[in-house]
Amino acid sequence: MAVQNITNYSFKDIFSVSTVAFEKACTIDHSIEQNNYSIYWIQEGNGTYNIDFEQYTFTDNVLFFLSPGQVFTVDSEQIKTAYKLTFKRDFYCIQTHDAEVACNGILFNNIYETPFVKPCEKDTQKLNYILENLIEEFQQNETAQYDMLQSYLKQFIINSVRIKKENHVIKEDTETRLFKDFSLLVEQNFKNMHTVTDYANRLGLSPKSITKHFQKLGAKTPSEFIKNRILLEAKRLLIYTDKTVKEIAFELGFNDPAYFTRFFTKAILKSPLQFKKEY
Repeated sequence: MAVQNITNYSFKDIFSVSTVAFEKACTIDHSIEQNNYSIYWIQEGNGTYNIDFEQYTFTDNVLFFLSPGQVFTVDSEQIKTAYKLTFKRDFYCIQTHDAEVACNGILFNNIYETPFVKPCEKDTQKLNYILENLIEEFQQNETAQYDMLQSYLKQFIINSVRIKKENHVIKEDTETRLFKDFSLLVEQNFKNMHTVTDYANRLGLSPKSITKHFQKLGAKTPSEFIKNRILLEAKRLLIYTDKTVKEIAFELGFNDPAYFTRFFTKAILKSPLQFKKEY
């Protein structure tokens, strides 16, 4: 988003809200690696964004949610009014939160689903009300301000979760629970566990059983799932760090950098260095 006409409210560099109001639509290009958790609410505008190398097009009144480490690139945007809420993990992501509204819940750290949530008119009114109270709290210096700000942020996130659950079928059957357990294990271990058998052993199931569960959901195969997570991290490291291909290979659990290069090139149809140069 453009840097002009932005009003920023912040609390001790751990939580902030930015409001953007353009008299005329503004289009820019930029690329950002997320260092904190961010919620973008585009109230008026349209554009095309790339989030972790997947392209998404939107029109008016959408929210999207980014976690640390994700890659956010703007292809094009014409934004008239928007808000951005940014917070550090220590401010909100505490274990006492309900699983669905935590930082590893439905909205955040879910790199396998669309990041967009589209509120209806009634939902928009609720979110606006919370946001107005949040901004008002930023402008005061009252007792327990930290707690009040955290409370408003949690209300905003809870309402966003409810909107997503209303508009997206979130199943809770055996296959879906297994998929979530598998994806969480992959997220935690993809740098040192590369085979379906590794994860099947941790889940107490056979690789064949996990594959059947994925087929019922219409998801990619478990091996593709693991491979795609490794490739995503490889792309992030190639673009946003100065690490060599050899260093990246070792970080991602490959003992042979040449094998990592072949693995990457076969999947992306470009060598790691070529990908880094052309992106």
